[in-house]
Amino acid sequence: MPVGPGGQPLASFGDRLLAFLIDSAVAGLVGLTLFLPAMMYVWFTVFDQFTRTEPVDRLLGYHPKSFLTDLMLPLLLAELGLVVLMLGLYWLYHVEYLLRSGQTLGKKVMKLQVVPLDPTRTLDRGMAGRRYLVQFVAATVVPGFNYLDGFWQLGDKPWQQCLHDKFAATVVVKVAP
Repeated sequence: MPVGPGGQPLASFGDRLLAFLIDSAVAGLVGLTLFLPAMMYVWFTVFDQFTRTEPVDRLLGYHPKSFLTDLMLPLLLAELGLVVLMLGLYWLYHVEYLLRSGQTLGKKVMKLQVVPLDPTRTLDRGMAGRRYLVQFVAATVVPGFNYLDGFWQLGDKPWQQCLHDKFAATVVVKVAP
C-alpha cells in the first residue's frame, strides 16, 4: 500500500469517492432546504399566473418584455443568489470546517484526513482555500472539470493527488480508527 510523505497510508480512490458522496449528500440536503422556499414561491406565484384566464384585450396587450422583467429576471437573480450562497456555504464546510481536523464529515466517516505534502507543516487556510478554488469554483465554471479533477488521482504518482491536491500541496491519507 502506498504511503504519504508522513508515512501514513494514502487514501484509496474508492474511499475518497465515498467521502465525496457523503459530503455531497450533506450539501444536497442543505441546498434542498435553501432552494425549497424559492421553488415553492415559483410554484404558487408564477404557475398560478399561467393557469389564469385573462380577457383577450389584456392578453393582446401583453408584451414579451414584461415576461422577461417580471418573471425571468427575478428568477435568474434568485438562482444566481442561491449559487453564490451555496459557494459560500461550501467555503465554510470545505475550508473552515476542514481546518479543524483536516476532515469533513465524509472524511471522518471514511477515516480520511487532508494533510500538507510537507509533513513538517500544518494544514492552513491558504491550502484549504486553494483546494476549494480548484475543486468547487473551477468545477462550477469549467464543464466536466470535476471529473478530470477526481480521476486525476488514478494516474498520479507517487502521491495519488487530485488536481485540487496538487494546487494546494496536500494529500489525503487514511487515519487510524
